[in-house]
Amino acid sequence: MAEKKRILLLTNRDSDNTGDQVMEVCDIALVSAVMKNLGYTKNDYEISSRGAAAFTKTFFHTGDENYLNKAKDTLKETDLVIYGGAPLFNYTYQKFYERTALFIDICQQQNVPVIISAVGIEYFDETNPKCLRIKNAINQPVVKMVTTRDDYASLQKMKEREDLIIAPVADAAVFSKEVFSKFEIKKEEQTEEKKKIGLFVLRAHGFKDNGYDFDFKAAIKLWKETKKTLEEKGYDVWLLTSGHFGDEAFLDRMIRSHGLEKKKCIFNINTPEDMVRETSGFDGVISCRLHPSIVSYSYGIPTVGIEWNMKVRGFYHTIGYENRVIAAKDLSSNTVVSTLEKAMEEGVKVEASFKMSVYETLFQGIKTVFGGEGECYDYEMLCENLEPFEGTDEEEQQLKLRRKFRRIYENYNNKYTDASEFAEFLKPIKWLYQRLKR
Repeated sequence: MAEKKRILLLTNRDSDNTGDQVMEVCDIALVSAVMKNLGYTKNDYEISSRGAAAFTKTFFHTGDENYLNKAKDTLKETDLVIYGGAPLFNYTYQKFYERTALFIDICQQQNVPVIISAVGIEYFDETNPKCLRIKNAINQPVVKMVTTRDDYASLQKMKEREDLIIAPVADAAVFSKEVFSKFEIKKEEQTEEKKKIGLFVLRAHGFKDNGYDFDFKAAIKLWKETKKTLEEKGYDVWLLTSGHFGDEAFLDRMIRSHGLEKKKCIFNINTPEDMVRETSGFDGVISCRLHPSIVSYSYGIPTVGIEWNMKVRGFYHTIGYENRVIAAKDLSSNTVVSTLEKAMEEGVKVEASFKMSVYETLFQGIKTVFGGEGECYDYEMLCENLEPFEGTDEEEQQLKLRRKFRRIYENYNNKYTDASEFAEFLKPIKWLYQRLKR
């Protein structure tokens, strides 16, 4: 073990959705635990954590292959690539699949082994060339293992190599309680006697973008009525987001234009510990976004998932609470509230065996590549050996904010690139100009 093992961890860490940042922190803790489990000391390995899209994004904008040199140079100094939890296979309206497939191609060229752990998978479509591009990529010999947190049936259809290890596993964020122990709000620390409920909202057009007939007006009505119904029942209700700028913009819109009470809304969730801290303080959670539900599960907090994306139902199905998912067509404040109250009455059973699935497969995959001593930790041993997160330092906080603003700017520029949309943007300006001329 004299030679230091170099691990490149690729996640969606650059996202302003702090659920993805929680995954990154948990992935680092789990990989570090595996290395210790295998007999490696901290001096025997290093983990370099990068954004999953970082190496190839500019290439897809420019087509200039010189922008692939960074990825190639990085892989020369890498012994193992681990993808952790990013939306690597998303192809319906995102371009992650291109970046994933291309980077795996480069790994294959340079013979660097790849483990893909606990990723979200969109449905398999054998007629879609984008989906087939991903299928071909993961069946290259350099890919040793692919595990998924949701659509295992689609992953089974993608598998062609007999020696490719696949498995359904938990999301790494199920270990939030252990990894973020320094940031948990203890229930006994709360002064309010009322039970505290968190409502995690989704951006205005999130439902429509995923094929659900539920527009922003319906969403505004849902959140306002749900808040009112819960408050009438005596709950302390808070609205917040997991940090995505589109979600925050929608929450701000409800305050500015639709009479939502500002003092009961939480903004500026910009670090993973922000999200975990706020979530841990609730007695119940209603969420569209997936990771507030996963973090809540880690803490044993009852949740209701609002289905805007297939991964939401997939998670609740896996943990045995699919009856706590509400489809868009069935959404009403009364349905949401009654489902939450029933969940709070029944409680949450957190299964250690389910949580361990993500660790056990990582252990198996990393041991296959690096070797090492020791049998896989059991749950108690793993919890003892998971290093708690110390928090986001000032420099990293500033980087996260800059990335968030850059995404806002990009979204704004993209919105008005299309000529027809730009014409719509100009209409009120033209109207005002004509009025002033008179």
